[in-house]
Amino acid sequence: MKTPFTVDQFLGVFRKYNLGVFPMQISLYLLAVVVIYLTVKPSTRSDKIISGILAFFWLWMGIVYHLHYFTEINNAAYLFGAFFVMQGFLFLIFGIFQYKLSFCFKVNRYGITGISLVIFALFVYPIMGYFLGHIYPDSPTFGLPCPTTIFTFGLLLLTVKRFPPGLLIIPCLWSVIGFMAAFQFGIVEDTSLLLFGLTTVFLLLIRNRIEKRYQL
Repeated sequence: MKTPFTVDQFLGVFRKYNLGVFPMQISLYLLAVVVIYLTVKPSTRSDKIISGILAFFWLWMGIVYHLHYFTEINNAAYLFGAFFVMQGFLFLIFGIFQYKLSFCFKVNRYGITGISLVIFALFVYPIMGYFLGHIYPDSPTFGLPCPTTIFTFGLLLLTVKRFPPGLLIIPCLWSVIGFMAAFQFGIVEDTSLLLFGLTTVFLLLIRNRIEKRYQL
């Protein structure tokens, strides 16, 4: 599928975004560290705090990146932005108002896979990008859609209650879009998106089925 912009224009959006929002990238990393700490050392309010931070991440990507920056070269970004904002509100609804999300790192296949994806998104992803020639500011930093979607997949695997499947739809759709863009624009680190998305869906749906069976 032919895109309405070139690779240089695509990377140029990263540059404009990174220079325009700096030092917000540091704040986003610090919020991610808070989230990790709260999954390891949960408290009575940690679930709502984590859900609120996830909601903020997706609202940030939808409004700031897609609607403010990406629309300069791609009209489809208006649709992307709307879906990302919707995902942000879903985290608010399910995580804060309905209290259906509970996060805790446990040493099992869900916890180990989840924390691995979180570490990949925060540390391995940018290191891979650097060695592949995607050097700041012309690189997708944390807080941009692809690494933050991987981070989200990791956190969803750290949930411990029966999971609302609807929360997976938009991240999974983006994993497909990001996977296709990886080949078109040479963002090789994004090829992991689809694999991580499929892994997350598989594990969470299996866990939901097991928990439903025990509830019967």
